[in-house]
Amino acid sequence: MQTARGASLSDVEPSGAQDRTVNGSAARRPRRFVLLAAVAAAVLAADYATKEAALAAFAPGESMPVVGGLLKFTLVFNTGAAFSMGRGMPWLFFLIAVGVVGYIVFMARKLASGPWAVALGLIMGGALGNLVDRAFRPPAPLHGAVVDWIRVPNWPVFNIADSCIVVGGALAVLLAFRGLNIDGTRESDEPGGEDADGRQAVQDGEAGAEGAAEDG
Repeated sequence: MQTARGASLSDVEPSGAQDRTVNGSAARRPRRFVLLAAVAAAVLAADYATKEAALAAFAPGESMPVVGGLLKFTLVFNTGAAFSMGRGMPWLFFLIAVGVVGYIVFMARKLASGPWAVALGLIMGGALGNLVDRAFRPPAPLHGAVVDWIRVPNWPVFNIADSCIVVGGALAVLLAFRGLNIDGTRESDEPGGEDADGRQAVQDGEAGAEGAAEDG
């Protein structure tokens, strides 16, 4: 039994299956948003706690070797970005952080991928960690200095928030490179993708063979 020339009923995806796919993706979104929020909250808590510990343990500029010359704890205050760029413009980085957090919240409405939830949670938590410093720490509200305390050779002093932003960004690049979309689909699943073209070619071949058999 056929629905059209060259296409059997088994080739047509039932509407119920399509509904289950759509509903399943929609059901995953709240859970993925919860995962994103949990990761961001964990990063924010860890960043704040370690900064407070560094402030309690060290004076500004004081340094303590931890792993020889490879790792030191050094308390510094940074009003700019990495490599001391943008000093004197903390308000600019405050606005950038607000923009990053707002963009992630906006994109989260499409979120149906666990790995993307982790990546965006790391970036969001890191952005919030430094945003709290710029909003509430001295010398003034919205002009606060970020607390940095981790030093490695040939690299600016950084903190947990910075580390999570870098790791989250690297993970996001990897996921994009592998073709995983934020909604849980893959590039090969999109119409016109490589897999879709391959399936279409097989179906066209089968249709041609059936047509030739019927004509014969």
